[in-house]
Amino acid sequence: MKQHFVGKWVLTLAVLSACAVPSTSVFAKEAESTSGTTKNVILFVGDGMGAAARNAMRLSSKGVEGELAMDDMPVTGIVHTSSGSSFVTDSAAAATALATGVKTYNGAVGVDMDKDAVKTIMEIAKKAGKSIGIVTTSQVTDATGAAFGAHVASRSSQSDIAKQYLEDSKVDVILGGGEDYWYPQGEEGAFADNPPEDEEEESKGTQGNLVEKAKELGYTYVTSKKEMQKAEGTKLLGLFANEEMFTAEEEDKGAIYDPVVSLPDMTEKAIETLSQNKKGFFLVVEEEATDEMAHHNNAELTIKAGKELDKAVAVAKKFADKRSDTLVLVTADHETGGLSLETVSDSDESGEGMSAEDGPFSIADSKEKFVVDWTTSGHTAVDVPLTAMGKNAELFKGEYENTYVFEAMLKAMKLKK
Repeated sequence: MKQHFVGKWVLTLAVLSACAVPSTSVFAKEAESTSGTTKNVILFVGDGMGAAARNAMRLSSKGVEGELAMDDMPVTGIVHTSSGSSFVTDSAAAATALATGVKTYNGAVGVDMDKDAVKTIMEIAKKAGKSIGIVTTSQVTDATGAAFGAHVASRSSQSDIAKQYLEDSKVDVILGGGEDYWYPQGEEGAFADNPPEDEEEESKGTQGNLVEKAKELGYTYVTSKKEMQKAEGTKLLGLFANEEMFTAEEEDKGAIYDPVVSLPDMTEKAIETLSQNKKGFFLVVEEEATDEMAHHNNAELTIKAGKELDKAVAVAKKFADKRSDTLVLVTADHETGGLSLETVSDSDESGEGMSAEDGPFSIADSKEKFVVDWTTSGHTAVDVPLTAMGKNAELFKGEYENTYVFEAMLKAMKLKK
């Protein structure tokens, strides 16, 4: 029989399930007891990052008794992840639930089941005078970020999403990949078309030159870490890759996770820029490679990407620790890969291909090692953990639907739809 690590999250999920909160109506009473208004919200989304993935990251970097920055937070919740069209969600529907409090069909961005636009937490924050930002290692117009700042019937409409960021939701800080969707076909940006690492990548925008549009609207445009760090002002657009800021797998070329600008650095710059607003800010930060690498059953780079996400969380916690008005949240949109963590054993019954063991990986400060077993290359329906710290973090304690995260953030900031 396979032996599994029973980590912090397995125990936490079991305990919280035993005392599950039956409905958000209970949270409404708890919200009434909270004091003060949350000025700043920083929401981290580890795409595809379930409890087992967090444990793998923790064991390999902090050891059996150690804690990640994302785990060392006082409030824990469990989030149900189904979409409006399936018990297994995709990133677009899951992010829309987090951003709007509305369940929708897989592939939808910021719209309901009838394809009607629904207000996002980011748009509501903007209307209240706060600054807003999106940071990701994916395309900035990919599903997760898009659900907070755009409304399209299909997540594939990435140039439409970029245009809406600039003209409609007016996102103040946009940092990540996806330059190809900001330039029309045949017009290269800072990153050359058809690069060696992926010869199919090239400009494919459908809304004209949106980089020039951004400059006209007062954005500082940057394409490197040095330019980003030097940038001043309150409106910042940084595009650092044709598509994602990593390569999950490209035929025989292998997978690479080495963003030219790290997620922690982008997060730090986003907070620095957005915090100039005395009315506060809302920032969503996504690590996409935790999902993409899991889709390819690549535990090594899933863990590596997760460690970078944890460093970004540490940046946000450092900012929040100096204040009494900031809420930091870490969760996932769904789980990817159905992974489990096991001891190294010659008698393991794993087979070939996907079911073959991945590893072994060393446990920090220990002579022990673990392996990862995968059950799928797709998404699963398991619940995902949420951790919280800071102003009104207690709103996120318990077990709830993904739509409740929107409701709780709204209550924390004392905003109305």
